[in-house]
Amino acid sequence: MWLIVGLGNPGPQYKFNRHNIGFMAVDSFVGSEKMNAYRSEFKAEFLKLKSNNEDILILKPQTFMNLSGDSVHDVVSFFKVPLDRIVVIHDELDQPLGKIKIQKARGHGGHNGIRDITAKLGSNDYIRLRLGIGRPANPNISVSDHVLGNFAKAEQKELEDLLIQSTVALESIIIDGYAKAANKYN
Repeated sequence: MWLIVGLGNPGPQYKFNRHNIGFMAVDSFVGSEKMNAYRSEFKAEFLKLKSNNEDILILKPQTFMNLSGDSVHDVVSFFKVPLDRIVVIHDELDQPLGKIKIQKARGHGGHNGIRDITAKLGSNDYIRLRLGIGRPANPNISVSDHVLGNFAKAEQKELEDLLIQSTVALESIIIDGYAKAANKYN
């Protein structure tokens, strides 16, 4: 069993924010034909899939980013998901738009969603799929305004490519395992 967690903020006003790229990535992985199958459970939008004879739990916490660990902890406790079978997908300021990185057992790097998940799980020994959104090009734009801003029209092609790449990387993690996927995509 795998738990795939996409991080973001609930509500239509945040839907296309850079901070919601985790939600976008899990939706891309799930595919449009299963988008209406999400249920409200575990303080999240929750979906259970089967792929390659593996149970895959999809989670989009609806607790706002800074409390994402509540939802993740509830699912991990209920389904007894091992830490090495948890993949958290989130935005990464310190990577340029379009770049992905697969890592495990790393610090939170200032990301409050990751900080909360690590605190609630009592460990950082889970897999992270970090999706680059880059830092603001304009020094007068705060990091907060940048991550809570929508992707620009000029960034749409890179965003689409990033979501496709994240789906392929996620499939590689599930099929090939963390080490092979990390070697392939880092």
